[in-house]
Amino acid sequence: MPDRILVVDDEEPIREIVASMLGTAGYSCKQAGSGMEALSMLNSGEEFELMLSDLMMADLDGIGLLERTKEKFPDMPVVMVTAVHDISVALAAIRNGAYDYLLKPFEREQLLNTVSRALENRRLKVENRTYQTNLESLIKARTEQLQDALRNLERSYDITLQALGDALDLKDRETEGHSRRVTAFTMAIARAMGLTNEQVATIARGAFLHDIGKMAIPDKILNKPGKLDPDETAIMREHCFKGYQIVKKIPFLSEACDIIYSHQERFDGTGYPRGLKGREIPLGARIFSIADTLDAITSDRPYRRARSMGDARKEIDDWSGRQFDPEIVDVFQHMPDEIFEELRRAIGQSDPLAYSAGARD
Repeated sequence: MPDRILVVDDEEPIREIVASMLGTAGYSCKQAGSGMEALSMLNSGEEFELMLSDLMMADLDGIGLLERTKEKFPDMPVVMVTAVHDISVALAAIRNGAYDYLLKPFEREQLLNTVSRALENRRLKVENRTYQTNLESLIKARTEQLQDALRNLERSYDITLQALGDALDLKDRETEGHSRRVTAFTMAIARAMGLTNEQVATIARGAFLHDIGKMAIPDKILNKPGKLDPDETAIMREHCFKGYQIVKKIPFLSEACDIIYSHQERFDGTGYPRGLKGREIPLGARIFSIADTLDAITSDRPYRRARSMGDARKEIDDWSGRQFDPEIVDVFQHMPDEIFEELRRAIGQSDPLAYSAGARD
């Protein structure tokens, strides 16, 4: 199909000459005797690949026609036709979005060369936009595929983490269920602090694996019924670094491993293994320490019965600024008891890292 060109001029002889030149070159032409007539033709739904418009017309001049068409028909280049004394106006039209201008009188070759360049410019613009649209669609589809693959991979990692946690439970019966509960408590506090889903998921993995280093502690020390001597205590304290070593080379756990390494640090700097203080301690580890103490106080242990939530809240408040970050303590103290009680009830029925998966939804 030949390219369609709209020729706009209020002088009929000029329109006829221009249309004839273009017609013999293989273009399909329509004529409009005024700017308003051209606007009406364009708004009727007729499509044109190019518009040639005279600048000086009575009812709606070429500049006005350009202004009223450039946003609605951005793919249609406009070439202005003007007399020599109107050259400054023609240049202003180009600054306002016209593709080019022709000075009257012009030769047939000038007209055809200008029209050819304008149509080639239009073709390149349309092709580029089509390419961009197709590329964006392709990128969107590939991104969705990648995100699905990453979600599946993430879930497979979480299943592996659960297996590691179960293996620790078999080795250290005293901690059975503790990692699951403390993970849920840690996530609840992190969410109350307004952390992002991604941050909550990372912290959840660090909380769940916080004691994984105990896998490297000898059973005779780990399961000793009595009090540990100083040498045994020193070996037991190595579980933070041992856990860090176990997971640090796993890219998926690169952030979680810092929580594992730091979960026994104290806000006042008296913790171990590095004596970190205040905000030197990773945020996830500071949140975890409150959740860990909460679970320790409210859970049955071989040497004592579980104590109440009120007891846990009082002890955590008493140690605010020493063992715990005061700002996080304040968030925890404003959370209802029911949140933690419901989590404790639900833990025995759920995959612990389902909470982590929920953080990504």
